[in-house]
Amino acid sequence: MRCAWILPALLASSAAAWAPTARGDAATLSLRSSAFEPHAGIPTRYTCDGEDISPPLAWTDPPAGTRSFALIVDDPDAPDPQAPKTIWVHWVVYDIPAAQRELPQGAGGAGASGGARDGINDWKRTGWRGPCPPIGRHRYVFELFALDAPLGDLGAPSKAALEHAMQGHVLGRAELIATFARAR
Repeated sequence: MRCAWILPALLASSAAAWAPTARGDAATLSLRSSAFEPHAGIPTRYTCDGEDISPPLAWTDPPAGTRSFALIVDDPDAPDPQAPKTIWVHWVVYDIPAAQRELPQGAGGAGASGGARDGINDWKRTGWRGPCPPIGRHRYVFELFALDAPLGDLGAPSKAALEHAMQGHVLGRAELIATFARAR
């Protein structure tokens, strides 16, 4: 049992090798929403129980050299926060222009805002698909990446394909976490 730590350590280092990591000084990049506070509840209008439109998002202070942004929104608590089994992807959007500092409410509908490109979510559709947890209160992680280049036409990439394409291009990262539980 002296080597019991090896497999978990190898798995952790392997996962870290594929995760998009920031390089440079990115401590100032921040992400927020005017619709909810960090770690607070997402209003129903942005979920499957409401209008199912994407919430407004805004960011400030990207690192020098930023040429585009990418955004991934997912739920690490699927299907049950007491026994999560998967990370459920709600939105993948990339090639958000460097001059852009927001995605307005509803930007995740038919095509992304400002020339950005949509990837595919776990419903196998492009665009935003809001929280719709089957049980319990789930966390929703909004991750914004500042990139040193636009990624170009990747088709409709999955989260994994986008993360792979971002390797070596991430200058900074900001995160916003919110929650949602359906009324029963």
